[in-house]
Amino acid sequence: LESIARIAANATTTFSYFGDATKVYPPLGAEHHDAWVEAVYQRDNPKGEHLEFWQHTLACRRWLVVRRHTVSHDILDVMPARERPVP
Repeated sequence: LESIARIAANATTTFSYFGDATKVYPPLGAEHHDAWVEAVYQRDNPKGEHLEFWQHTLACRRWLVVRRHTVSHDILDVMPARERPVP
């Protein structure tokens, strides 16, 4: 994974951002409509370290969770999305 972080730092055009990896989504169903509107359309703008979903779109298409500093844009850690800590 260290090599993925190095690739991500140098080749951002081959990766696509897909959102906040810390968000917990509500259950499906019409009774949860308002919770879904908030989950999809209301976003925090964190300053500092943050977990984000990224996909290696132009190569292996692997889903990743990147721990990135939102001010410096430093990539601090990368893990497969299935191994992310669930909030």
